[in-house]
Amino acid sequence: MSGPQQNDPNVVDAEIVDEPGTSGSAAPVPATPSTSVPPVAAPATDYTTGGVPSFDYVRDKIENRSNTAVGSIELAGLGGSRPSADSLNEQWEKREEAGRAKLDEIRRSLGRG
Repeated sequence: MSGPQQNDPNVVDAEIVDEPGTSGSAAPVPATPSTSVPPVAAPATDYTTGGVPSFDYVRDKIENRSNTAVGSIELAGLGGSRPSADSLNEQWEKREEAGRAKLDEIRRSLGRG
């Protein structure tokens, strides 16, 4: 290409392509289908038209959160053969008592008790 079009910013280099479907090799598509398709009902939503969630939706959310919490506890190793919460509380109390006894012993050795 030589001439004024070479430096013209409005000229775009492109290729001319036939319109889709004009090649003649494809079969024509009918305007209406030959078999009738029954109308499909829209699935029930989880919310009412007023924006309130349905009972089933709320129950599923609660069950999902509960199952997630149970799974997290199992993965963290806090369930099963590990010490129970009562046992952990007893261990905490024993440590607290031992700490108070040690503190009293230190105070007595310093002459403050």
